[in-house]
Amino acid sequence: MLIAFAVAAIFSPPTVRDVAWIAGCWELIDGPRHIVEQWTPPEGATLMGVSRTVVNGKTTEYEFLLIRERASGLEYVAKPSGQSEATFTATRASVLEVVFENRSHDFPQRIIYRKEGEALKAAIEGLMGGQTRRLEFPYVRARCGG
Repeated sequence: MLIAFAVAAIFSPPTVRDVAWIAGCWELIDGPRHIVEQWTPPEGATLMGVSRTVVNGKTTEYEFLLIRERASGLEYVAKPSGQSEATFTATRASVLEVVFENRSHDFPQRIIYRKEGEALKAAIEGLMGGQTRRLEFPYVRARCGG
Protein backbone atom coordinates (compact mmCIF):
# COMPACT_ATOMS: atom_id res chain seq x y z
CA MET A 1 0.00 0.00 0.00
CA LEU A 2 2.80 2.43 0.86
CA ILE A 3 4.49 1.71 -2.48
CA ALA A 4 1.27 2.40 -4.38
CA PHE A 5 0.89 5.74 -2.57
CA ALA A 6 4.50 6.71 -3.31
CA VAL A 7 4.13 5.82 -7.00
CA ALA A 8 0.87 7.82 -7.24
CA ALA A 9 2.57 10.83 -5.61
CA ILE A 10 5.51 10.63 -8.01
CA PHE A 11 3.33 10.35 -11.12
CA SER A 12 0.49 12.68 -10.15
CA PRO A 13 -0.20 15.23 -12.89
CA PRO A 14 0.80 18.85 -12.30
CA THR A 15 -1.75 21.32 -10.99
CA VAL A 16 -2.21 25.04 -11.53
CA ARG A 17 -0.55 25.58 -8.14
CA ASP A 18 2.65 24.13 -9.64
CA VAL A 19 2.73 27.00 -12.15
CA ALA A 20 1.37 29.73 -9.85
CA TRP A 21 4.57 31.71 -10.55
CA ILE A 22 2.97 32.79 -13.86
CA ALA A 23 0.33 34.82 -11.98
CA GLY A 24 0.67 38.59 -12.08
CA CYS A 25 1.31 41.29 -14.64
CA TRP A 26 4.14 41.10 -17.14
CA GLU A 27 5.24 43.48 -19.87
CA LEU A 28 7.59 43.77 -22.79
CA ILE A 29 8.53 47.10 -24.38
CA ASP A 30 10.25 46.84 -27.75
CA GLY A 31 10.41 50.23 -29.49
CA PRO A 32 6.84 51.25 -30.38
CA ARG A 33 5.51 47.80 -29.37
CA HIS A 34 4.15 47.30 -25.84
CA ILE A 35 2.90 43.85 -24.78
CA VAL A 36 1.17 43.24 -21.46
CA GLU A 37 0.23 39.75 -20.27
CA GLN A 38 -1.78 39.46 -17.07
CA TRP A 39 -2.62 36.23 -15.20
CA THR A 40 -4.94 35.72 -12.23
CA PRO A 41 -3.76 33.67 -9.25
CA PRO A 42 -4.70 29.97 -9.39
CA GLU A 43 -8.18 29.21 -8.09
CA GLY A 44 -10.85 26.68 -9.04
CA ALA A 45 -8.27 24.61 -10.96
CA THR A 46 -7.58 27.48 -13.40
CA LEU A 47 -5.36 30.46 -14.08
CA MET A 48 -6.97 32.98 -16.43
CA GLY A 49 -5.00 35.37 -18.55
CA VAL A 50 -5.23 38.10 -21.13
CA SER A 51 -2.62 39.57 -23.44
CA ARG A 52 -2.64 42.79 -25.44
CA THR A 53 -0.15 44.16 -27.95
CA VAL A 54 -0.17 47.91 -28.61
CA VAL A 55 1.90 49.44 -31.42
CA ASN A 56 2.11 53.21 -31.80
CA GLY A 57 -0.87 53.68 -29.48
CA LYS A 58 -3.18 51.16 -31.22
CA THR A 59 -4.14 47.66 -30.12
CA THR A 60 -2.93 45.33 -32.86
CA GLU A 61 -3.46 41.95 -31.16
CA TYR A 62 -5.14 40.52 -28.10
CA GLU A 63 -5.59 37.05 -26.67
CA PHE A 64 -7.69 35.37 -23.98
CA LEU A 65 -5.82 32.61 -22.15
CA LEU A 66 -6.61 29.79 -19.73
CA ILE A 67 -4.46 27.24 -17.95
CA ARG A 68 -6.68 24.49 -16.55
CA GLU A 69 -6.34 21.18 -14.79
CA ARG A 70 -7.51 18.00 -16.47
CA ALA A 71 -7.25 14.41 -15.27
CA SER A 72 -4.20 13.95 -17.52
CA GLY A 73 -2.51 17.20 -16.48
CA LEU A 74 -2.50 20.86 -17.46
CA GLU A 75 -3.94 22.40 -20.61
CA TYR A 76 -3.29 25.84 -22.10
CA VAL A 77 -6.23 27.24 -24.04
CA ALA A 78 -5.59 30.26 -26.27
CA LYS A 79 -8.17 32.37 -28.09
CA PRO A 80 -6.17 34.92 -30.14
CA SER A 81 -7.81 37.86 -31.90
CA GLY A 82 -9.24 36.79 -35.23
CA GLN A 83 -8.32 33.12 -34.82
CA SER A 84 -9.90 29.89 -33.60
CA GLU A 85 -9.37 28.65 -30.07
CA ALA A 86 -6.47 26.19 -29.66
CA THR A 87 -5.64 23.83 -26.81
CA PHE A 88 -2.10 22.75 -25.87
CA THR A 89 -1.21 19.99 -23.38
CA ALA A 90 1.59 20.30 -20.81
CA THR A 91 4.48 17.98 -21.60
CA ARG A 92 6.63 19.33 -18.77
CA ALA A 93 5.82 21.39 -15.67
CA SER A 94 7.99 22.41 -12.73
CA VAL A 95 8.47 25.28 -10.31
CA LEU A 96 10.54 27.10 -12.97
CA GLU A 97 9.21 26.00 -16.37
CA VAL A 98 6.12 24.74 -18.15
CA VAL A 99 5.95 23.53 -21.75
CA PHE A 100 2.68 23.05 -23.64
CA GLU A 101 2.42 21.30 -27.01
CA ASN A 102 -0.09 20.77 -29.78
CA ARG A 103 1.70 19.19 -32.74
CA SER A 104 -1.37 19.45 -34.97
CA HIS A 105 -1.66 23.24 -34.57
CA ASP A 106 -0.40 25.41 -37.46
CA PHE A 107 1.88 27.77 -35.49
CA PRO A 108 2.99 27.61 -32.80
CA GLN A 109 3.14 23.96 -31.86
CA ARG A 110 4.89 24.67 -28.54
CA ILE A 111 4.38 27.35 -25.86
CA ILE A 112 6.98 27.75 -23.13
CA TYR A 113 6.99 29.80 -19.93
CA ARG A 114 10.14 29.95 -17.81
CA LYS A 115 10.70 31.84 -14.56
CA GLU A 116 14.14 33.45 -14.47
CA GLY A 117 14.64 35.38 -11.25
CA GLU A 118 12.06 38.19 -11.32
CA ALA A 119 11.51 37.84 -15.08
CA LEU A 120 9.16 35.66 -17.09
CA LYS A 121 10.55 34.33 -20.34
CA ALA A 122 7.85 33.18 -22.74
CA ALA A 123 8.42 31.63 -26.15
CA ILE A 124 6.42 30.13 -28.96
CA GLU A 125 7.98 27.78 -31.45
CA GLY A 126 7.28 25.31 -34.21
CA LEU A 127 7.23 24.89 -37.95
CA MET A 128 6.07 27.73 -40.17
CA GLY A 129 6.38 27.39 -43.95
CA GLY A 130 8.59 24.32 -43.49
CA GLN A 131 11.07 26.24 -41.32
CA THR A 132 11.55 25.98 -37.56
CA ARG A 133 10.70 29.32 -35.98
CA ARG A 134 10.97 30.60 -32.40
CA LEU A 135 9.67 33.91 -31.04
CA GLU A 136 10.76 34.99 -27.56
CA PHE A 137 9.01 37.33 -25.15
CA PRO A 138 11.31 38.44 -22.29
CA TYR A 139 8.72 39.88 -19.88
CA VAL A 140 9.49 41.88 -16.76
CA ARG A 141 7.15 42.25 -13.80
CA ALA A 142 4.73 45.16 -14.26
CA ARG A 143 2.25 46.94 -12.05
CA CYS A 144 -1.29 45.59 -12.49
CA GLY A 145 -4.04 48.10 -13.14
CA GLY A 146 -4.00 51.65 -14.35
